[in-house]
Amino acid sequence: MSGHGDPIPMTARKSGPLRGTAEVPGDKSISHRALILGALSVGETRVTGLLEGQDVLDTAKAMRTFGAEVVRRGVGEWSVHGVGVGGFAEPGQVIDCGNSGTGVRLIMGAMATTPITATFTGDASLNKRPMGRVTDPLSLFGARAFGRAGGRLPMTVVGAAAPVPVRYATPVPSAQVKSAVLLAGLNAPGQTVVIEKEPTRDHTERMLAGFGAQVTTEVTPAGRVITLTGQPELRPQAVAVPRDPSSAAFPVCAALMVEGSEVFVPGVSQNPTRNGLFLTLVEMGADIAFENPREEGGEPVADLRVRFGPLQGIEVPEDRAASMIDEYPVLAALAATAEGTTVMRGVKELRVKESDRIDAMARGLEACGVRIEEDEDTLIVHGTGTGGVPGGAVVQSHLDHRIAMSFLCLGLASRSPIGVDDGGPIATSFPVFEGLMQNLGAEISRD
Repeated sequence: MSGHGDPIPMTARKSGPLRGTAEVPGDKSISHRALILGALSVGETRVTGLLEGQDVLDTAKAMRTFGAEVVRRGVGEWSVHGVGVGGFAEPGQVIDCGNSGTGVRLIMGAMATTPITATFTGDASLNKRPMGRVTDPLSLFGARAFGRAGGRLPMTVVGAAAPVPVRYATPVPSAQVKSAVLLAGLNAPGQTVVIEKEPTRDHTERMLAGFGAQVTTEVTPAGRVITLTGQPELRPQAVAVPRDPSSAAFPVCAALMVEGSEVFVPGVSQNPTRNGLFLTLVEMGADIAFENPREEGGEPVADLRVRFGPLQGIEVPEDRAASMIDEYPVLAALAATAEGTTVMRGVKELRVKESDRIDAMARGLEACGVRIEEDEDTLIVHGTGTGGVPGGAVVQSHLDHRIAMSFLCLGLASRSPIGVDDGGPIATSFPVFEGLMQNLGAEISRD
């Protein structure tokens, strides 16, 4: 089951060349943060290009429940009348974050230093994911959390009545953990400091500064040290959300798989903490032109022109993992079509995403006739090269949007069709995926 309705089986078949323009949705990470920081500001924040996938819509609903006025003005155009830092009202209902780990973890951080109580839940996938990595540092501020065994949802968070600032070194590279701590630090006096050994996506720091918070980042031998001065009055902003590089990964990789393809993907974020996949693709020999580089909404963006060509498997640098953690599933699918072997190490974080993505990709690729190797922290894909991926399997999506989309892209270049048992979760992050791919010429259908 998708968690939002009955399963939607889908199948992808070998396609002719993919051609045209792929206007992918707005960045999911930035969309969540724009709504949350808008709700913590005083006045009206206007957002354009907002991703209207279910994950982000669930965050918008949560902000309303905490007392902000959140209104859709048009396609991708939203306004948020905020309640200010520390102004969240106690919700009168359970906060359902659906499938979104980003949403629930950031919202927990945003309310953890306000003396209110909120209960969070999600779909079957989200309720299996660990929340202790966030609630542990939030407890240092004085917040308390009560959930199921293993620190899982449903969970009630009691915000700190007298929050104190925190200095916290993240034990794993996670933008969600870092962001939750920084958002909690907004309503704590003094300076809250986060130290991360490996850099993770920096949208929260960029957006906090844009909304008027005093936040600095220093590179030290111990890692990046992010310092936030608490209790600012955030100023409402006009936020233009760039297109999501994680969503762009699917038409980009599909074009690189399907012979004769040429696809144009405009306005894609090129934030250096998010562009690891594109660096990797170029190293594999991909023909990608980065055109018209510019800045939109405080983020670097470029237009991508992608042409099919032969690819060679590589060993992906382990220190690149944080900048492309969400893109490993589609990279694994693409690697199955390349010559040689692609080695992905340092990717154990994939095991605690919407699904165990290492296991999901490994089992699905094996079912499609691709040889793989794996351990707790590694996925190795032996490409089929000119022989082609046999395909012919129906793969379990495990309620995971990126698993479903990755195998549908692979099916476009496989000798036999590839199906997924449930494409419903795709709507959480990329609601126009099916139509966008079909407009490029992809043979994707609902069963």
